[in-house]
Amino acid sequence: MPTSDVPTSKLDRIGPTKRPEGRCRGYQKWRSLLFLHWAIPVERLRPLVPAALELDLYEGTAYIGVVPFAMQGVRPRWCPERFAFNFLETNVRTYVSHQGRPGVYFFSLDAASRIAVWAARQFWSLPYFYASMILEHRGDEVIYETCRPSGVLHKVRYRLGEFLGPSQPDSLEFFFLERYLLFTEHRNKLYEGQVYHTPYPAQAAEVLE
Repeated sequence: MPTSDVPTSKLDRIGPTKRPEGRCRGYQKWRSLLFLHWAIPVERLRPLVPAALELDLYEGTAYIGVVPFAMQGVRPRWCPERFAFNFLETNVRTYVSHQGRPGVYFFSLDAASRIAVWAARQFWSLPYFYASMILEHRGDEVIYETCRPSGVLHKVRYRLGEFLGPSQPDSLEFFFLERYLLFTEHRNKLYEGQVYHTPYPAQAAEVLE
C-alpha cells in the first residue's frame, strides 16, 4: 500500500454523516440511484487523483464507481421551490480522504441540463459535462442511458432485488453509499463540499446489460 494512502480503519466515517452547522447553500433530492463499482489497481488509480488527496481503500482495494440517478428539486437556498430543476445525472467517481476525512473525488459528472452544467462549473469548479439521458422503469427493471454529444454512450439495464438493512460502518456497502464530503481541485487549490441526507434505503440489484 502506498504510504500516502490511509487504511480504512484510521478514518472518521461517522463525523461527516452528521448535519453540518450553519445554513445550507441549497436543496436537492436524489432518486433511483444505481451504484456500480469495479476494483482497480492502486498504481493505476493514484496518478489520476490530485496529490493532495489520499486514496480511500477498503481492505486494501481501491474502487471506481459509476452512479446514475435522478436529481429533483435542485435549487439554491434563496430560490423558491417552484423554480427548482429536475434532471438526470451520471457521475464517475473514486473514494478518497483528506486529513482523515473520507469523501468522493469525481472524474466526471454528466447532467441532462445545460444550466446545471454551467452553474456547477462556474461556482463549484466541478467537471460537469452535458449529456442527453434516459431513465425508464419497466416493472422491476430499470434502464439508464447516457449519451454525450461526441457520441460516447453508457447504458445499463438492471433488476431491483431485496431491500437491505442499514449498512454497518465497517461494511463495503457503507464504504460505497455513505459519503458526505466531496473534493475537487481547481488551479492547484483543493476545495471541499459537504452534503447531508438520511442514510440510503438500499436495495440489491442485478445488472442485466
